[in-house]
Amino acid sequence: MKNILKLSAFLILISSVANAQVSTNLNTSPTVTDSNYFMDASGFEGFPSQSEGRGLGFPRTNLTAFTFNTSTIDNLQIVSDFDGMVVYNNATGNTAAGQGVVTAVTPGFYYFSNPGNPGNITSGQWKPLGGGSSSVDIKTTETVTASKVNGAQVYGIKGSFTADGISAAVTIAVPSGMTGFYKITIFKGSTTTVVGTSVRQFGLSGTGNVITGAGIITEVYPSGTYDYVLEYFK
Repeated sequence: MKNILKLSAFLILISSVANAQVSTNLNTSPTVTDSNYFMDASGFEGFPSQSEGRGLGFPRTNLTAFTFNTSTIDNLQIVSDFDGMVVYNNATGNTAAGQGVVTAVTPGFYYFSNPGNPGNITSGQWKPLGGGSSSVDIKTTETVTASKVNGAQVYGIKGSFTADGISAAVTIAVPSGMTGFYKITIFKGSTTTVVGTSVRQFGLSGTGNVITGAGIITEVYPSGTYDYVLEYFK
Protein backbone atom coordinates (compact mmCIF):
# COMPACT_ATOMS: atom_id res chain seq x y z
CA MET A 1 0.00 0.00 0.00
CA LYS A 2 2.87 2.39 0.82
CA ASN A 3 4.38 1.97 -2.63
CA ILE A 4 0.98 2.45 -4.29
CA LEU A 5 0.38 5.67 -2.39
CA LYS A 6 3.85 6.91 -3.31
CA LEU A 7 3.14 6.12 -6.95
CA SER A 8 -0.20 7.91 -6.79
CA ALA A 9 1.35 10.94 -5.10
CA PHE A 10 4.01 11.11 -7.81
CA LEU A 11 1.36 11.06 -10.54
CA ILE A 12 -0.53 13.82 -8.77
CA LEU A 13 2.63 15.93 -8.55
CA ILE A 14 3.28 15.42 -12.26
CA SER A 15 -0.25 16.50 -13.15
CA SER A 16 0.11 19.68 -11.09
CA VAL A 17 2.25 21.09 -13.89
CA ALA A 18 -0.84 21.19 -16.14
CA ASN A 19 -3.61 21.56 -13.55
CA ALA A 20 -3.44 24.35 -10.98
CA GLN A 21 -6.11 22.68 -8.85
CA VAL A 22 -3.64 19.98 -7.76
CA SER A 23 -1.42 21.22 -4.93
CA THR A 24 1.60 19.99 -2.98
CA ASN A 25 2.67 20.79 0.56
CA LEU A 26 6.30 21.59 -0.38
CA ASN A 27 8.38 21.82 -3.53
CA THR A 28 9.58 18.53 -5.01
CA SER A 29 13.26 17.65 -5.20
CA PRO A 30 14.92 15.08 -7.55
CA THR A 31 17.07 13.45 -4.84
CA VAL A 32 16.28 9.75 -5.30
CA THR A 33 18.10 9.22 -8.60
CA ASP A 34 19.46 5.67 -9.08
CA SER A 35 17.35 4.32 -6.20
CA ASN A 36 14.38 1.94 -6.33
CA TYR A 37 12.10 4.89 -5.60
CA PHE A 38 10.88 7.21 -8.29
CA MET A 39 9.04 9.23 -5.63
CA ASP A 40 9.69 9.40 -1.88
CA ALA A 41 7.46 11.40 0.49
CA SER A 42 9.34 10.46 3.68
CA GLY A 43 11.13 13.84 3.81
CA PHE A 44 8.44 15.04 6.21
CA GLU A 45 9.70 12.62 8.87
CA GLY A 46 12.13 15.21 10.23
CA PHE A 47 9.39 17.77 10.85
CA PRO A 48 8.52 18.49 14.51
CA SER A 49 4.79 18.34 13.69
CA GLN A 50 3.28 14.85 13.61
CA SER A 51 0.37 16.10 11.51
CA GLU A 52 1.92 18.19 8.74
CA GLY A 53 2.48 16.37 5.47
CA ARG A 54 1.24 13.04 6.80
CA GLY A 55 -1.65 12.27 4.44
CA LEU A 56 -2.45 12.02 0.74
CA GLY A 57 -5.69 13.55 -0.47
CA PHE A 58 -6.65 10.79 -2.89
CA PRO A 59 -8.88 11.41 -5.95
CA ARG A 60 -12.47 10.29 -5.34
CA THR A 61 -14.80 8.88 -7.99
CA ASN A 62 -18.15 7.14 -8.39
CA LEU A 63 -17.33 3.72 -9.87
CA THR A 64 -21.00 3.06 -10.65
CA ALA A 65 -20.81 5.84 -13.25
CA PHE A 66 -17.08 5.85 -14.09
CA THR A 67 -16.10 5.21 -17.74
CA PHE A 68 -12.66 4.65 -19.28
CA ASN A 69 -11.43 6.62 -22.27
CA THR A 70 -10.17 3.56 -24.13
CA SER A 71 -8.90 5.61 -27.09
CA THR A 72 -5.78 6.35 -25.05
CA ILE A 73 -4.71 2.69 -24.93
CA ASP A 74 -4.30 2.52 -28.71
CA ASN A 75 -1.01 4.41 -28.52
CA LEU A 76 1.88 5.09 -26.15
CA GLN A 77 -0.18 7.38 -23.87
CA ILE A 78 -1.53 4.51 -21.70
CA VAL A 79 0.69 1.43 -22.09
CA SER A 80 -0.62 -0.46 -19.04
CA ASP A 81 -4.20 -0.85 -20.34
CA PHE A 82 -5.18 0.68 -16.97
CA ASP A 83 -3.93 -2.44 -15.15
CA GLY A 84 -3.13 -1.37 -11.57
CA MET A 85 -5.04 1.95 -11.68
CA VAL A 86 -6.15 2.93 -8.14
CA VAL A 87 -9.11 5.11 -7.13
CA TYR A 88 -11.16 5.85 -4.01
CA ASN A 89 -14.76 4.90 -4.78
CA ASN A 90 -17.47 6.87 -2.95
CA ALA A 91 -20.57 5.05 -4.21
CA THR A 92 -22.48 1.82 -3.64
CA GLY A 93 -23.85 -0.28 -6.50
CA ASN A 94 -22.57 -2.01 -9.63
CA THR A 95 -19.90 -0.70 -11.99
CA ALA A 96 -21.13 0.49 -15.37
CA ALA A 97 -21.76 -2.03 -18.15
CA GLY A 98 -19.02 -2.13 -20.77
CA GLN A 99 -16.36 -0.95 -18.32
CA GLY A 100 -14.80 -4.34 -17.68
CA VAL A 101 -16.58 -7.04 -15.68
CA VAL A 102 -19.65 -5.61 -13.92
CA THR A 103 -18.76 -5.68 -10.22
CA ALA A 104 -20.53 -4.75 -6.98
CA VAL A 105 -18.67 -1.94 -5.18
CA THR A 106 -18.96 -0.07 -1.90
CA PRO A 107 -17.01 2.99 -0.64
CA GLY A 108 -13.28 2.31 -0.33
CA PHE A 109 -10.07 1.93 -2.34
CA TYR A 110 -10.23 -0.15 -5.54
CA TYR A 111 -7.69 -1.08 -8.20
CA PHE A 112 -8.38 -2.10 -11.79
CA SER A 113 -7.02 -5.58 -12.53
CA ASN A 114 -6.49 -5.97 -16.28
CA PRO A 115 -3.36 -8.09 -16.90
CA GLY A 116 -2.71 -9.66 -20.28
CA ASN A 117 -5.42 -7.76 -22.16
CA PRO A 118 -3.56 -5.48 -24.59
CA GLY A 119 -5.66 -2.75 -26.11
CA ASN A 120 -8.92 -3.46 -24.27
CA ILE A 121 -10.63 -3.53 -20.86
CA THR A 122 -13.19 -6.27 -21.58
CA SER A 123 -11.90 -8.74 -18.97
CA GLY A 124 -10.65 -6.13 -16.50
CA GLN A 125 -12.31 -5.82 -13.09
CA TRP A 126 -12.33 -3.36 -10.20
CA LYS A 127 -11.11 -5.14 -7.05
CA PRO A 128 -11.13 -3.87 -3.44
CA LEU A 129 -7.88 -2.61 -1.99
CA GLY A 130 -7.33 -1.80 1.67
CA GLY A 131 -10.56 -0.23 2.94
CA GLY A 132 -12.64 -1.43 0.01
CA SER A 133 -15.33 -3.91 0.93
CA SER A 134 -16.29 -6.94 -1.11
CA SER A 135 -19.63 -7.36 0.69
CA VAL A 136 -22.87 -6.53 -1.10
CA ASP A 137 -26.43 -5.80 -0.01
CA ILE A 138 -28.71 -8.21 -1.89
CA LYS A 139 -32.08 -6.58 -2.56
CA THR A 140 -35.17 -7.30 -4.67
CA THR A 141 -33.36 -6.32 -7.87
CA GLU A 142 -30.57 -8.42 -9.37
CA THR A 143 -27.24 -7.91 -7.59
CA VAL A 144 -23.77 -8.90 -8.72
CA THR A 145 -22.30 -10.73 -5.71
CA ALA A 146 -18.65 -10.97 -4.70
CA SER A 147 -18.56 -14.68 -5.63
CA LYS A 148 -17.49 -16.57 -8.73
CA VAL A 149 -17.34 -20.32 -9.36
CA ASN A 150 -14.83 -21.49 -11.96
CA GLY A 151 -14.91 -17.98 -13.37
CA ALA A 152 -18.72 -17.86 -13.60
CA GLN A 153 -20.27 -14.84 -11.87
CA VAL A 154 -22.82 -15.51 -9.10
CA TYR A 155 -25.84 -13.18 -8.95
CA GLY A 156 -28.25 -12.66 -6.08
CA ILE A 157 -31.82 -11.49 -5.55
CA LYS A 158 -34.19 -11.25 -2.58
CA GLY A 159 -37.82 -12.41 -2.76
CA SER A 160 -40.60 -14.24 -0.95
CA PHE A 161 -42.85 -17.26 -1.39
CA THR A 162 -45.94 -18.69 0.28
CA ALA A 163 -46.15 -22.18 1.82
CA ASP A 164 -49.56 -23.80 2.35
CA GLY A 165 -48.46 -26.14 5.15
CA ILE A 166 -49.54 -29.19 3.10
CA SER A 167 -47.21 -29.49 0.13
CA ALA A 168 -43.44 -29.15 -0.19
CA ALA A 169 -43.93 -27.58 -3.63
CA VAL A 170 -43.69 -23.80 -3.58
CA THR A 171 -43.34 -21.19 -6.30
CA ILE A 172 -40.26 -18.99 -6.51
CA ALA A 173 -39.91 -16.43 -9.30
CA VAL A 174 -37.05 -17.30 -11.66
CA PRO A 175 -34.80 -14.27 -12.32
CA SER A 176 -34.43 -13.21 -15.94
CA GLY A 177 -31.59 -15.07 -17.64
CA MET A 178 -31.04 -17.56 -14.83
CA THR A 179 -29.37 -20.73 -16.12
CA GLY A 180 -28.41 -22.51 -12.92
CA PHE A 181 -29.09 -22.68 -9.19
CA TYR A 182 -26.23 -21.91 -6.77
CA LYS A 183 -27.74 -21.67 -3.31
CA ILE A 184 -30.62 -20.25 -1.31
CA THR A 185 -31.15 -18.93 2.20
CA ILE A 186 -34.73 -18.99 3.50
CA PHE A 187 -35.83 -16.99 6.53
CA LYS A 188 -39.14 -16.13 8.16
CA GLY A 189 -40.71 -12.76 7.52
CA SER A 190 -38.69 -9.71 8.54
CA THR A 191 -36.71 -11.63 11.15
CA THR A 192 -33.19 -12.95 10.70
CA THR A 193 -34.17 -16.46 11.75
CA VAL A 194 -32.93 -18.81 9.02
CA VAL A 195 -35.25 -21.75 8.45
CA GLY A 196 -33.42 -23.36 5.53
CA THR A 197 -30.26 -23.12 3.47
CA SER A 198 -31.15 -25.58 0.71
CA VAL A 199 -33.98 -27.00 -1.36
CA ARG A 200 -34.45 -30.51 -2.70
CA GLN A 201 -35.23 -29.31 -6.21
CA PHE A 202 -35.20 -26.00 -8.08
CA GLY A 203 -36.92 -25.82 -11.47
CA LEU A 204 -36.49 -22.94 -13.90
CA SER A 205 -40.17 -22.68 -14.85
CA GLY A 206 -43.73 -23.42 -13.80
CA THR A 207 -45.91 -23.23 -10.72
CA GLY A 208 -44.53 -25.18 -7.77
CA ASN A 209 -41.07 -25.09 -9.36
CA VAL A 210 -39.29 -25.52 -6.02
CA ILE A 211 -39.44 -28.51 -3.66
CA THR A 212 -38.41 -27.55 -0.15
CA GLY A 213 -36.14 -29.85 1.81
CA ALA A 214 -32.55 -31.08 1.43
CA GLY A 215 -30.91 -33.90 -0.46
CA ILE A 216 -33.52 -36.61 -1.02
CA ILE A 217 -35.69 -35.41 1.89
CA THR A 218 -38.65 -33.13 1.32
CA GLU A 219 -39.79 -30.70 4.00
CA VAL A 220 -43.22 -29.13 4.29
CA TYR A 221 -42.97 -25.63 5.69
CA PRO A 222 -45.70 -24.43 8.06
CA SER A 223 -48.29 -22.22 6.38
CA GLY A 224 -47.06 -18.67 5.91
CA THR A 225 -44.88 -16.31 3.91
CA TYR A 226 -41.13 -16.81 3.78
CA ASP A 227 -38.38 -14.53 2.51
CA TYR A 228 -35.35 -15.85 0.68
CA VAL A 229 -32.05 -14.81 -0.88
CA LEU A 230 -31.45 -16.73 -4.09
CA GLU A 231 -27.96 -16.97 -5.63
CA TYR A 232 -27.72 -18.18 -9.20
CA PHE A 233 -25.82 -18.26 -12.51
CA LYS A 234 -26.70 -16.65 -15.85
